[in-house]
Amino acid sequence: MATTEPHHQPVGDRVERAIERHANAAGEIERGAAAAPAPKRLRRRIFWLAVTGVSLYLVAPSVLDVLGSWREITRFSAGWLLGMLVLQAAAVASLWALQRLALHVRRWRPVIASQLAGNALSKIAPGGGALGSALQYRMLVQAGLPSASTVGALTTVNLLTFAMVLALPVLAVPALLRGGVSHDLLETAVIGLFVAVVATGAGALLLTTDRPLAWIGGVVQRARNRLRRRSEPLTELPARLLRERDRILATLGPRWKRALLATAGRWGFDYATLLAALAAIGSHPRPGLVLLAFCGAQVLAQIPITPGGLGFVEAGLTAMLALAGVSAGDAVLATFAYRLFSYWLPLPLGLVGLALQRGVVARSANA
Repeated sequence: MATTEPHHQPVGDRVERAIERHANAAGEIERGAAAAPAPKRLRRRIFWLAVTGVSLYLVAPSVLDVLGSWREITRFSAGWLLGMLVLQAAAVASLWALQRLALHVRRWRPVIASQLAGNALSKIAPGGGALGSALQYRMLVQAGLPSASTVGALTTVNLLTFAMVLALPVLAVPALLRGGVSHDLLETAVIGLFVAVVATGAGALLLTTDRPLAWIGGVVQRARNRLRRRSEPLTELPARLLRERDRILATLGPRWKRALLATAGRWGFDYATLLAALAAIGSHPRPGLVLLAFCGAQVLAQIPITPGGLGFVEAGLTAMLALAGVSAGDAVLATFAYRLFSYWLPLPLGLVGLALQRGVVARSANA
């Protein structure tokens, strides 16, 4: 349940309390993530490789269908393609800013290098999310960052970014976003920024007050218990949400406002990239419906049985865009363009991250 402190207490005091409560949280996470015995790790890898192979076989038609639309890339003008590249670069830069704030470091290079390499690995390896995070952790520690605080920072970033995705569908209410996607790239970017601003406000409310978050937890808990009557009922979900919220505040400290803006920018610019893909080919569904499709795609990307949700995202996003009123052909082409910038182009950048890491390690060794 909610804490007993007054809800109007200053945020600074709340942050200080959170820091005191979770000073050792990162160390506990690191101890819990100790490596399993070698035979167990080998069996686990074989299992995930088998599951990934079967899954890729099942979703291969969707992937091939989307990739096969590359011949229609001429429908995109050079200006739209450049605009999508800039929007996606802004999304990644926002993530760098968020990680830098969580890590409490001044240097950008270790953050950029580790994120590029870890992100690339997460998109090509089975169960890639965990492997990508492990690689980024290792590279940050090699760059001289404390191991315990690094674990806590990466955990906080993951919690904050995924929580924002789960909250974004609320903004799809038609009363908030009317009309179709704009023909203009600038207006498309403005829609993405509008979503980011509203999401920032909602996030600030949840981070600074107990009652809204506890209420959400209570609603979800009651719904889950009604749907799964035969299972053991949940009883502490609101309290767990508040503890995770406090953990985020403990890691970020007084920088939580900037971190929240960076999180909103990460998803706002990414969402604008999808809007731009649709607008570039003359498809104009309601932005609210596109936002629902976008959020669904991000959830599908978390499925660990294929790298980066490969296949599941393509199949799910094209289907959801079709439900939003996009024609089948345009949905496939827009999905291809969006995944080109958000999935495929970051892969070779992993090599750039590894190259940057050499310089980072060399500087740390000479320091």
